[in-house]
Amino acid sequence: MQSEVLDVDTRRRRTVDLTDEVRSFCAGRGDGLCNVFVPHATAGVAILETGAGSDDDLVDTLERLLPRDERYRHSHGSPGHGADHVLPAIVAPSISVPVADGEPLLGTWQSVVLVDLNRDNPRRSVRLSFVSG
Repeated sequence: MQSEVLDVDTRRRRTVDLTDEVRSFCAGRGDGLCNVFVPHATAGVAILETGAGSDDDLVDTLERLLPRDERYRHSHGSPGHGADHVLPAIVAPSISVPVADGEPLLGTWQSVVLVDLNRDNPRRSVRLSFVSG
């Protein structure tokens, strides 16, 4: 298995498009699977269309589902931080993408994005791993 860690700043955006990094990582590796994993208890990764509003719609939907208030038992950090710890149950912390001849087999409008609503920690690690197949 080949692996690489990306350092991502989420201070400006709640979703960060990682597709170019995934494509670059997979280039020249042949056929296999690329796993994208976020080793954090308050972030996830998703495949969705970006740039046409879907990324903002996802954030809006998650913020409606996970309001930032005092209802959470997990209560350290900023107000409503408990919602951040529920996020990975909705947006998984990892995805796998099939790769053929070094190219991730994403659909025309599909992008790989990091999803991070946590305002307490804007520095994220994302591990890309490639398993030959």
